Amino acid sequence: MPPQPSTTETPGPGGRAGGGGVPAFNFILQPEFPLNALVLASEALRIANQNSGREIFRWRFVSEDGAPVRASNGFWMSANDSLASMPAADFYLVFEGNLPMQRNSSKLLGQLRTAARFGAAIGAIDTGTFALAQAGLIDRRDVVLHWEAVPTFRERFPGLGVKNQIYLIDGPRLTCAGGIATLDMMLDLIGRLKTPTLASEVANALVYAPRPATAPQRLDDLPGVAAQPALPDRIVALMERHLDFPLPLDEIAERLEVSPKTVLRACRRSFDETPMRLYLRIRLQAARNMLFYEEFGIKEVATACGFSYPSVFTRAFHAQFGMAPREFRASLRRQQNQTYRPEVRRLSITPPIRDDAPPL
Repeated sequence: MPPQPSTTETPGPGGRAGGGGVPAFNFILQPEFPLNALVLASEALRIANQNSGREIFRWRFVSEDGAPVRASNGFWMSANDSLASMPAADFYLVFEGNLPMQRNSSKLLGQLRTAARFGAAIGAIDTGTFALAQAGLIDRRDVVLHWEAVPTFRERFPGLGVKNQIYLIDGPRLTCAGGIATLDMMLDLIGRLKTPTLASEVANALVYAPRPATAPQRLDDLPGVAAQPALPDRIVALMERHLDFPLPLDEIAERLEVSPKTVLRACRRSFDETPMRLYLRIRLQAARNMLFYEEFGIKEVATACGFSYPSVFTRAFHAQFGMAPREFRASLRRQQNQTYRPEVRRLSITPPIRDDAPPL
């Protein structure tokens, strides 16, 4: 059986559960979108249609201007429509990539607001939750997004609650961690909009055992045999919750209700590091993710990750990753820009034809 609905309210056309018509989805593709999530979302609907012997779901692929969009793995996906030409739909799902705010245009945010005003369900896959937050569509709601982007999201939208689960359907708002969790959410929607039996048929066709919405995103967050997580997991979790003001060893031990020596032994045994060196690595990894996902200033990143001065942060980052934070960001952006609208880039670097050049 598919997972039980996470709320009693079912999103659908005009806020109803299907409304008697054919539920329509607009899949909005942003540059560097996760292809695996898009394939799973569209395949779930295709198999539902196939097993029903008729069209019970419709979907369209949408890009900003109707041009093909590059996925994060380099695959180019054709679009059916642009934001301006896309038909009205019951569900709008934003598939976002590694630059979750830089390429969310005012046109996109305006279209999402308009669709929400007319009763559509608005959703986000992976880092698409940034677009919903920018558009002001998730005020006073909890959200879900990929765990790697959570520190950046909390820094940018501190008033919004983030849940550690694979997806969340909160009335007309849907947020999902991406990856295979996209399939879990789509199966839930199929069960709500049609029947749980059909959702089970789709899951069986994809050789998949659905998970509940509240399942944790990471394997190391799964409950073990013991009622309480192992001490190394608790140490890391505590450090990750306190990036901006790092805790001293004595306070870490006190909060975990063990001795400082026990914390030291656990860190050496599991990570081959002292607690403070481990803490530094966790803070630097969080800083790297912030540089990867957002355009925060170096000083902002340093402060958010517990470094008192940008110069201290820069030295530590260089020692860990072999380049300064600004170099890392510049290198990353160069790689990403090489793949953004390559047909325009090619024209811009091709030398102009001289007037006296021989005819072709």
